[in-house]
Amino acid sequence: MISRSSLVLFAVLCFGLCDDGHEMEEFLKREYSLSKPYQGVGVSGSSHWELMGDALITTDHVRLTPDQQSKQGAIWSRMPCHLRDWELQVHFKVHGRGKKNLNGDGLAVWYTKERMRRGPVFGNRDFFTGLGVFVDTYPNEEKLLEAQRKRYTPRTQRIFPYVLAMVGNGSISYDHDRDGRPSELGGCSAMVRNLKHDSFLFIRYVRRRLTIMLDIDGQHEWRDCLDVPGVRLPQGFYFGASAVTGDLSDNHDLISMKLYQLTVLRSKQEDEEQEEVLVPSVDNMELLRPYEDEEAMSSISIFFCVLFSMLGVFLLVVVGLVLYGHWSESRRKRFY
Repeated sequence: MISRSSLVLFAVLCFGLCDDGHEMEEFLKREYSLSKPYQGVGVSGSSHWELMGDALITTDHVRLTPDQQSKQGAIWSRMPCHLRDWELQVHFKVHGRGKKNLNGDGLAVWYTKERMRRGPVFGNRDFFTGLGVFVDTYPNEEKLLEAQRKRYTPRTQRIFPYVLAMVGNGSISYDHDRDGRPSELGGCSAMVRNLKHDSFLFIRYVRRRLTIMLDIDGQHEWRDCLDVPGVRLPQGFYFGASAVTGDLSDNHDLISMKLYQLTVLRSKQEDEEQEEVLVPSVDNMELLRPYEDEEAMSSISIFFCVLFSMLGVFLLVVVGLVLYGHWSESRRKRFY
């Protein structure tokens, strides 16, 4: 695991190595960061951040939604980010009076072309263009399967709360009923509700590689969540965070969002070969969907299982008839 305190220290100004061995520097970008005391946020046009919906500012946090039903709130950067490689550290808190699986619905961190658009995806619009990282606290799909008296297979079951990532190109819908399963890049379980210690989300995008880690155990260490190469995100999109409640609710609090510019040393040839990205995409996306493949295979397996079972029964009947015929004939011969 990576020490969070050491990462914060290096983020001020450090010189290190990327995951692929390339040298890298990190610089805090205050114009894209949000932290206490939130001066002018939501009330001043000169602020770099803008509130939406039910979000409100306190001295300690930005409350995206209160622990009340049917609330939506968000905060968005006014400035598009033109950094090629970056790292975002999000300090957040999810808490409320509801017991396990009687709370909802979760929060999201965004890097998208659109901003300030209300909608059904954790308070943001559907068919978004860019990256969404979701802290989903309510298992919609599990409850739907329970109502249909179905069960997960051991490989497909997810334990909630669950953190997942999705890249949208403006034409992909987030499947709310299935908790984003068809379009997720990957994810991990994360017990983030009602913690007595701080909870942090780490999002790194460098050399077209998306890495997400968590610090939610109070140990000041990052835990791996997902690591996906071949993620192509354009520059000039907006950072934001949103949350939503429905029939169930929670307080969704954002304490800080700190963005670091990652300066990766590239060769001249690498710079020339790197094409400008215009539309968000993920290389080999079909390889990142084991659930869909497994569900498709399970349907095929059921078909062949039924088919071979019917053939087996048919063969048993034929063999039984043949044996019965031989037995009847031999019995008839004994009487003559």
